[in-house]
Formats: sequence, structure tokens, C-alpha cells
Amino acid sequence: MLAVKLPGILLLAVTLATANPIPKAIKLDAQGKGHLAILTGPPETVTMRSGLVVLEPGKSVGKHSTGANEELLVVLEGAGEFRMEREILPLVAGTALYCPTGRTHDVFNSGKTKLRYIYVTASTLVQPTSPGLAH
Repeated sequence: MLAVKLPGILLLAVTLATANPIPKAIKLDAQGKGHLAILTGPPETVTMRSGLVVLEPGKSVGKHSTGANEELLVVLEGAGEFRMEREILPLVAGTALYCPTGRTHDVFNSGKTKLRYIYVTASTLVQPTSPGLAH
């Protein structure tokens, strides 16, 4: 993203990836690590990023903000808590959770086994201009 300042005006120019992203299949094997990047953004995608997170009992990912991104969590295994500002939402296997933009949050494993989930983020700053990019 390029920011240009003019007297009293801030212009933001957003550039979409020049290459067309291609479909792909990714094996979800973190190989004993706590995180596996699934999609890493342009040019692999237009704006989407995702990863597999594995948290041991009693551990958290740490507080962070979604910024200008929306975030979706899909819980594969285990149980935990999504701690957002003053709200705590339960996370259990087989559920999905949506987090809007600009929210500070943390994911905590409150269970007795590993908590495995996939997160997907997408920027709200870029809107697809081609009908082929939107569903």
C-alpha cells in the first residue's frame, strides 16, 4: 500500500497482486511446531492469509489486533477460549468463530489436550474489482 500526503488529504493507493492466484492443496502438518503458514498473502492470494495453530494446554497465542483484517477461526480439535476485550467466547472442536476488524484478542487453550485451529484473515481495505474474484 502506498500513502501519499497532499495538503489536507491522505490518498491511499492499494495494489492487487499482479499474478492470478492459483488453486492449491496444502497438507496440514505442523511437524511438531506451534504454527504452520497455510496461505501467506500476495502473490499467493489477493489479500487472504491463513495458518494452522497448535496450542498446548495452558498456553495462548498472545494478545494481538485484527487491524484492518477480518478473522475466522475454525476449531479442529480441543477446547479453549477466544478472549476479546471484555468478552470470552468458548472454542470447541467443530465450531467456527468470526472476529471483526480492529479487535484486540487472544486465544487461550483452557483444555487438557492440544487446541488445534485454522485462522483465516482477509483485508477489508481491498475490494475485488473483477466479478471473477468475488463469490
